[in-house]
Amino acid sequence: MIGAYRRHDKQAVAADYQRVCEIFPILGERARQAGGSLSGGEQEMLAVGRALMSRPRLLILDEPSLGLGPLIVENLFKVLHEINTQGVTILLVEQNAVMALEYAHRAYVLENGRVTLSGPSRELADNQQVRRAYLGGV
Repeated sequence: MIGAYRRHDKQAVAADYQRVCEIFPILGERARQAGGSLSGGEQEMLAVGRALMSRPRLLILDEPSLGLGPLIVENLFKVLHEINTQGVTILLVEQNAVMALEYAHRAYVLENGRVTLSGPSRELADNQQVRRAYLGGV
């Protein structure tokens, strides 16, 4: 609920809370548990849920998959895709290039703080240079 602290529309806040609990059911089950005692994946869900409570038009995420297991990462990216289809723009900084390129509309490759490649994510996923350097392919 802390993500909605500046909002005064109690019914809409309650509806958004229900939506977050539908997106991340485990958060609803653990609503009375301290955030710091949640697992890494649950804490990431909590951070995204908290951000969604403010009804953002833009959600900026920095390495949301860092330290998470593969199944949790896959679920997180599916949820982010769903959030995006509901009209929220997502700016994602992510080292998991495979997952990022699978879900992104557009991608930028940064090397030493500079954009070296950019374009539609499908185009970059098919780029041989990107495949060799970041996707483990030839």
